[in-house]
Amino acid sequence: MSKHLLTIIDYGMGNLHSVAKALEHVAPNFQVEITADKARIAAADHVILPGVGAIRDCMAEIRAQGVDTLVRDVLASGTPFLGICVGMQALMHSSDENGGVAGLNTFPGRVHCFPKDALDVHDLPMKVPHMGWNNVYQQAEHPLWQGIESGERFYFVHSYYVEPQPAYTIGTCHYGPEFAAMVGRDNLFATQFHPEKSHTAGLQLLKNFTDWNGRL
Repeated sequence: MSKHLLTIIDYGMGNLHSVAKALEHVAPNFQVEITADKARIAAADHVILPGVGAIRDCMAEIRAQGVDTLVRDVLASGTPFLGICVGMQALMHSSDENGGVAGLNTFPGRVHCFPKDALDVHDLPMKVPHMGWNNVYQQAEHPLWQGIESGERFYFVHSYYVEPQPAYTIGTCHYGPEFAAMVGRDNLFATQFHPEKSHTAGLQLLKNFTDWNGRL
């Protein structure tokens, strides 16, 4: 029996190999490819957009390599699609990072910087970037929550956050302000945290993604 194809979009920005290794572990029935080949990505059964670093650099590469058009085509096709970290922020209308950067405008929200003067519950300064484990709370039902408890901990590394909006926020987290940790609609899902670094819960989410047919 031939394997399903899952492609991780390689546009030069992202933690590609650790994502691939995690997926190979949870989904042996998938052929996992890291690729920039538009034909392979268009032919895939599932697609992932990763991202790390500054949004300006990510968006510059996304546009220079035509990944913006590719993402729109994949979403229009109904193929299950997962954005990770900056791959989630790139889906927003715009980001305040680097003096203001336009995103893909898949979602209407903006990406904001964590306040530098925020205090935690013990009145201690909160460090930026937000780095480490934190709880994510379910805000809407979704197949990717299957087998994961609300309040489960996931691993974050980011200095900018997406303000939650009820229309598309699937899970939230608190670090100073409340922010969107999971967003989604139709065949699109994205996480601010790194599921590939989030041990059991993260692996469960990735498995859920490979089991998902892109419908709610």
